[in-house]
This record gives sequence, C-alpha cells and structure tokens, in this order.
Amino acid sequence: MGFTDLNRQSRIKNDDILAFEKLFKAHYAELCRFSYSMIHDADQAEEIVQEFFYNYWKNRKSISIQISLKAYMYKSVRNASLRYLQHKKVEDNYKKNAAFVMKSSYQNGTIEENEMMEMVEKTLEQLPDRCKQVFLLSRVNGLKYKEIANMLSVSIKTVEADMGKALMTFRQNFSRTGYNIS
Repeated sequence: MGFTDLNRQSRIKNDDILAFEKLFKAHYAELCRFSYSMIHDADQAEEIVQEFFYNYWKNRKSISIQISLKAYMYKSVRNASLRYLQHKKVEDNYKKNAAFVMKSSYQNGTIEENEMMEMVEKTLEQLPDRCKQVFLLSRVNGLKYKEIANMLSVSIKTVEADMGKALMTFRQNFSRTGYNIS
C-alpha cells in the first residue's frame, strides 16, 4: 500500500519511523545517483543524501513542504550538492594559491616550503569551520565581505568578526616563529 505525499509527510511529522524508513528505502539510491551526477564523487554523494535524510527526520515537525515531497527531496539534495561543489572550488583555489605562495617564498629563499605549508595547515585546522570558510572566501577567492555574508546567510558584522579571528590566529601562530604576515 502506497502513501500519498501528504499522508506520508503527516505520518513522518507524527514520528512514524516506518513511514520514514519506507521513504528512505524508496528514494535513497535514486537521490545518491542524482547527487553523483552533479559532483562525481560516490562517497560524498552518499554523505549528502544521508545528511538530507538526517536533517529531514530531525526537523520533521517544523518543515513545511509547499511542493511535492519528491520535489522537495531533489531540490534539497541538489542545493547540498551545489554547496559541496562551491566549497570544493574554494578548497581547490586555496590549494593552488597556497602552492604558488609557498613556491615563490621558497624560490626567494624567505621560507622553507614545507615549514610554511605546515604552519598554514595547522592554523587553518585551529579555526572554527565558518571562520575558516570566511577566510578562504575572502583571501583565496577574493570575495567582498558583503558577498560572503550573502553566501553564508550571516551578517556583515559576523563576517568581519570571523575574519578578525582568523587573521589574529594567523598573526599569533606566525609571530611565534618569527615570521610576520599582514
């Protein structure tokens, strides 16, 4: 016996785990294929879909779906896949730019390449996720604070505060080793 979207949504909202499991089993594989078609990474596609279902169950009482449940799932997975691609692009740009900076510093004899890369990686690991993302979007992608605020759905003041934290952490870590950065 099949459920209509409305009936299934209502049952899930009322904590019916069996209705949720049926939804999961019916759509998991196709949503993974859909995400994979965008990002070309099977493991990450599965993680995106799992994260969708986790969030859907966690927020089931407050979610208000204005379209069909299937359309909602596809749109959510599509948006998460696009965010992943955007984040991947930021990381790739960072790695390219960091490698260029490391190479030029090394060629100029100002710093050992491995030492610099290690310091940058350690400093980035210390930063909270959003703070690191703000730093990379600003310094690697060259985005303005307003653009970052819109992209992350936060205020410009939050972006400024995160950037300040990131720069302070970099300055502190690099000054301990005798290097100055701006």
